Amino acid sequence: MSDRPTFKDFKKSALKNPDVRSAYEDAAPACALKRDMIAMRKAKGFTQEDMANLLGTKKSNISRLESVNATNSPRLATLEHYARVLGYRLKIGFEAEAGKPEI
Repeated sequence: MSDRPTFKDFKKSALKNPDVRSAYEDAAPACALKRDMIAMRKAKGFTQEDMANLLGTKKSNISRLESVNATNSPRLATLEHYARVLGYRLKIGFEAEAGKPEI
């Protein structure tokens, strides 16, 4: 048995650092969006190649679109098109930050 910490233990420890926690919370919405996109695609039984064909683009673009490590954000129209070909609508909303008054 290894004394090496699990990912869960590592994450718990890392998130005690306020800077790490802030960065993690900032990235959470984009990560959730990408996770949902991949889940929707897979639920329909589509590969990234299939999505590329449906969207009229290359597989590498779909890979980049679904990547949490992408350096640029997709256009809203791209996200809408991605959702539409899978039979979904894109829903966007706002929520107040913790401790800040809502409008």
